[in-house]
Amino acid sequence: MLGFNKQSTVRDLGARDLSAMLADGTALVVDVREPDEFAGGHIAGAINLSLSRFDPSDLPAPCDKLLVLTCAGGRRSATALARCAPVRSDVNTHLYQGIAGWVSASLPLVSGL
Repeated sequence: MLGFNKQSTVRDLGARDLSAMLADGTALVVDVREPDEFAGGHIAGAINLSLSRFDPSDLPAPCDKLLVLTCAGGRRSATALARCAPVRSDVNTHLYQGIAGWVSASLPLVSGL
């Protein structure tokens, strides 16, 4: 819960906005779901770093791209962002509503690892 007059440092990104960023090469997706969830369907090009083993130091170098975390619905990616805050303040963006929002926007998933 946020205190009075405090703003969240978490940036929510919509599915269509992320899709456009991926198309123009300006985003890199890190999926924090467990490997079996990831294998069942994920955003093309996403990297899997499950929350159960998540360490911000394991995040890839973004190479001038925006790192965007995602999960099933947004809760785990927000937790991962909170873990990033003390050591990787540049990592502050996640996919609003996660993979569920991506699917609701009729955007494609790929299967496998």
